[in-house]
Amino acid sequence: MSSNLYADHYNQKIDYVFKIVLIGDSAVGKSQLLARFARNEFSLDSKATIGVEFQTKTLLVDNKTVKAQIWDTAGQERYRAVTSAYYRGAVGAMLVYDLTKRQSFDHMARWLEELRGHADKNIVIMLIANKCDLGSLRAVPVEDAQEFAERENLFFMETSALQSTNVEGAFMTILTEIYKIISKNTLTAAPGADYGKSQSLKGTRIIVPGQDSDSGGNSGGCCMSS
Repeated sequence: MSSNLYADHYNQKIDYVFKIVLIGDSAVGKSQLLARFARNEFSLDSKATIGVEFQTKTLLVDNKTVKAQIWDTAGQERYRAVTSAYYRGAVGAMLVYDLTKRQSFDHMARWLEELRGHADKNIVIMLIANKCDLGSLRAVPVEDAQEFAERENLFFMETSALQSTNVEGAFMTILTEIYKIISKNTLTAAPGADYGKSQSLKGTRIIVPGQDSDSGGNSGGCCMSS
């Protein structure tokens, strides 16, 4: 059983370092998701990300100390030149769209194509529908997202960085899935590690919004499909 207890930074050695990248259009809430997970913060006047930044968080997964290194990039076209370095060494990715903006969801196919063009073919990918607290403004039916996720073999979850709904659950799900594969293949996922020899990491499980998960994350009612 996976644990989402936070590791003591000072008393425990790091068993694994997992690099996860956040990708998607600008203003979909990538930085807010990262701030909520890494520091439990949310800022209403968040500025657009310039270039690339990352946060780390150390957690326990199956009694192993995992350091999540989560990278956030600007969604604007002019920063797209950073892609190859940004994706290098990533073992997980979150494709984030704003469920109140149909265009941000329609761009997911393009982002996924770019991801698969630059990242390791075995990367674990989760589709994230952010801002589920704005359900009355929903422009992307949950069925559309689930269909896309199933077709592309992605994990899927709806989140709200504002209300902290499913944020921890989403990150813990992807970290746990990466851990299962890494530990099975006795690989050390660390910056510069030879990760390409691992077995397939394709997600095969759809996380139904609002459903309880192994992560013990907050499954808020706002993301339940009607």
